[in-house]
Order: sequence, then structure tokens, then C-alpha cells
Amino acid sequence: MNTQPTAEPHGGSLVNVVVGETRASVLKEMAMGLPDISLNNRQLCDFELIASGAFSPLNGFLTRADYEAVLDHMRLADGTFWPIPICLDISALAASKLEKGPSVAIRDPEGYLLAVMYIEDIWPADRAREARMVYGTTDTDHPGVHYLFHGTADYYVGGRLEVISLPLHSDFKQIRLTPMEVRHVYRKLGWQRIVGFQTSQPIHRPQFEMTIRAMRKAGANLLILPVAGMTKPGDFDHYIRVRCYRKVVQHYPPDSYILNLLPLAMRMAGPRDALLDAIVGKNYGCTHFIIGPDHASPEGNQGRSYYSIDEAGAAAIRFSEELGIVILPLKQMVYLPFEDEYRFADQVPAGSQTICMSGSEIRARVRSGRNIPDWATFDDVAEELRKAYPPPRKQGFTIFLTGLSGAGKSTIAKILYSRFLEIGERPVSLLDGDIVRHNLSSELSFSKEHRDINVRRIGFVAGEITKNRGIAICAPIAPYAATRLEIRKNIENYGGFIEVHVATPIEECERRDRKGMYAKARAGLIKGFTGVDDPYEVPSFPEVRINTTDLTPDEAAQEILLYLGQKGYL
Repeated sequence: MNTQPTAEPHGGSLVNVVVGETRASVLKEMAMGLPDISLNNRQLCDFELIASGAFSPLNGFLTRADYEAVLDHMRLADGTFWPIPICLDISALAASKLEKGPSVAIRDPEGYLLAVMYIEDIWPADRAREARMVYGTTDTDHPGVHYLFHGTADYYVGGRLEVISLPLHSDFKQIRLTPMEVRHVYRKLGWQRIVGFQTSQPIHRPQFEMTIRAMRKAGANLLILPVAGMTKPGDFDHYIRVRCYRKVVQHYPPDSYILNLLPLAMRMAGPRDALLDAIVGKNYGCTHFIIGPDHASPEGNQGRSYYSIDEAGAAAIRFSEELGIVILPLKQMVYLPFEDEYRFADQVPAGSQTICMSGSEIRARVRSGRNIPDWATFDDVAEELRKAYPPPRKQGFTIFLTGLSGAGKSTIAKILYSRFLEIGERPVSLLDGDIVRHNLSSELSFSKEHRDINVRRIGFVAGEITKNRGIAICAPIAPYAATRLEIRKNIENYGGFIEVHVATPIEECERRDRKGMYAKARAGLIKGFTGVDDPYEVPSFPEVRINTTDLTPDEAAQEILLYLGQKGYL
């Protein structure tokens, strides 16, 4: 017997914080004398969902009382159910210039005025407590926790918003409807029952079959809400995914679905995320909402899961009455090759052979140029993914040589540069440390902070080259593992990343040192020299590791070329 509530058709009332033209003119004049807060991409997503009503009943960023209540009880201060803190973080310097009571102008990254916020609270962030309460862990391998500790500023500012304009988008304008606009479409079509399905991945065969079964179970049409804000690292960008969605929707019955982008910054908080997603679905007018296995659950190191496979669905069911929407917690779908059909894993007869392929596995296959079986995804979807990620032979890639000064990085890089020009299949760029210092980072010192900035600049340029199907050869010292990992994650969104640790021992590097830099560092004449009084963090799992002590530069370069050939890049 179904004990879940019957959801109200087209959802409840929406908070409207967008002002009319007359009030907007007053606010624009007022804003000229106000301090500014410029939103970053994460904050811009939160702002848009508040402004559009998708985060109803919120009418602004959380105050401290709301924030504390959400952490402790998943409720706002007035008792309204709300699972995730939606806060506006600012630097300590910015906080010192603001005070409770006055207003502040809210602008986008280009300075365009979006809203005026009435400051009700300013308080220091407690990242460790927030991580424990929201994510259930302080492990920074969790992408939500990592962003909390490394991407947010030190203070929160909260208060009510008066919105002048929603953020501007130049892409996919026809499928960027607000919740109210989507509800109008339902009424025009005469839809009374709508299943919401939120996704940050392409819809492959298992997800397609899952949505079809949900539609049949609920007797409903489908609202597909692809996340077009911030997803987890390594996901396909929303441009690629929308092209895939436009292919896959052709496989649904005609006039049975609406595709609409959701500018959400995902927290990946498992159960709490599922609850927020259900609220958003209700605000978009859904009567039913799908919670699949491992909903909003990121993978940690060595495939570790932070939440149990059905934890999000169980939480959504537990709070379904307060959510005011019927939850459809669906199990994993598996393929039965002999029957040539998909079934939920808990409905497979004992002894039946099953196979499955996760979205992560499909993504890895696409990026490595391997075949995707037709039972795993639709042919037209696979074709779109192959357009975005051709096989390695046609991808761009970055060779990132890292090692101590004098290890041989620059010499190897120059040899590789010549070899790739000989091959002539792709444009090639050499981003050697000295070249970059002269042309891109001449104003920087050799402090730890500035060395990191220099390496990030190299990584950015290499990413642009890789994105455009070229070869970038980088040869900085790049002593810090976290910075190298950051660059890897960015570049692997576009093509190949081959980390080469030139592991020549420091004794050999000192012996080769014609400029006497090591001697000066050991004498205290140079401070912060890598390998002497500043650490070099050895790469744990580089694609290639080379000790040039007993190798000629040509032999060292050949090892890299052999690896590239083995992986299909050459």
C-alpha cells in the first residue's frame, strides 16, 4: 500500500523576489552608493535558483539563525524543512567593510547589477562543523568538502534579496525556463502528473529505462532537469550533455517530456542533496521525483563510497510528507544479455546473467577511444560523445614534465617538440619554465605563492592548447602535488594528460648545475630553493618516470614517445 502523500498538481506557491520596472529603477539608483559583492560561478547558481523561485521558500541567502538550524535540524529558523545551507561567502576583508543593517549591491562577475541584498547577518564560517553536518565527513577527497575548505571564503553574509535581473545566459535559451514558466507549459499541455528526473550525466540506456518505468508507474509525463551549473570534477560539460539529451529524447514517446536546464551548483551531499533536489523538483511543478541509486554520491579514493547505495532514497521517503512530492526510489538497473532487456537488480531471477556499465565507465571508455556497446547507450548518443572526445589519435594532449632543477626536463621537452613537429599531425607548443617566466610571468617573484601562480598559468595555457586538439609540452619544476593534480583535472576535461616525473636524483642535478644555484641555496644566498630549503613533492603515480642519470636525452624522450604510442596518441 502506498502511504506517500498525493502531491499537489504543479507544486505549491513560489517565492517571488524579482521586482517590477519601477522598483528596479529605484534599486539601480540606490546601488550606485552601495558596496558591491561580485558573485563567483557557484554563488551565481545559488542566486539564480533563489531569484527564479526554484529554491522557494528562500527569499535570500541564509541568515546565521537559519544556517545553524539547517545544520542541526535540516530546518530554517521558523521550522520550515530545508536540508542544505545556501550561504553567500565573502572574504574577511570584504566582511570588515560591511555591517548588519545596511544594503549591498549584488553583481555578476562582469559587474552587471543583479540585486540588492539587505544584510541581516555576517558571521565566520565553521567549515569543519558544516562538513560534518552536511556531508558526514571532513575528508577533502569528497568534492563538496574540498570546495568547502578550499573554494569558500572565511565569512558568510545573509539577508533578503530584491532581484532586478536574473543572470544572463547566451546558450540554450529555449530550454532555460524558470519554474513558473515550466508550470505554464504544463497547463498549456494539460499535464497533471509530472515525474522529475535530475541528472548531471548523459542519459544512457539504464537511465532511459529507469525514467520510462517511472513514467509508467506514476502515469505521468517527464521533466528532465539536466544540471547546467557546477557538477563534480570529471563530468562532461553541459554543452556536450545537452547535445546528447537532444538525441536521447527522440527515443521517448512524442510529447511526453520537457527538457529544461537547471543552473544548480551540486553539493554531492548524498541524502541531504536528494532532499534539496526533491524540493527543487516540486518547485518546478513535479508531482513525483526519481531518486536513483547512489544519488548525489561521489566516489572517493579507490572507489570508496561516502553514502550507502540506497541512503538518499530512504531519506527522501522518510521526509516525503514534508517535501510534498511523491518519491520514486528506484534500484540499479542491469542488462540481461540473453533476454535482451533491462530490469531492476532486485527483480532479476536467481541465476540470471547480468551486466552493467556505469556512467563513469562509459565516460572513461569515451575518453580512451574504446568501444561502447549498444546495450549500454544509444548509438546517436555515443556518436555525440565521440565527436566531443575523439580517439586518442585525434585528441589534444599535454605532456607535463616535472622534476628538480637540472633534472633534464627542458632538454627532453625540446627533443619532444622537434619530434612532434617532424610527425606533423598536430600543432605543438613548448611551455618551458624559462620561456613562460619571460613571456607570461615576468612580474612574478620566486616565492612559493608566485611559483604556484606560474605553474597554474602554464596549466591554463596547456588546457587551451589541449582543448583545441594541439600538443602542449610543459617543463616547469612544479614542486607541489596539489597544484599538479588541479592542472591534471582541468586538462583531462579536454584531452590527454601525461605526467612525466624526471626523477633524476638531487646529487646528479647538483653535479650538472652550471649556474651554481644549488651551491648558492646551500650557502643561504637563495631562499626557498626547491630540493634544498623548499620541498619537492614526488609524484605518486606519474604516467612515466625517468631517471636521466644513465640515459641520454634522446633515450629519455623515446620512453615518453613509446608510452604515447602504447596509449594510442601516436
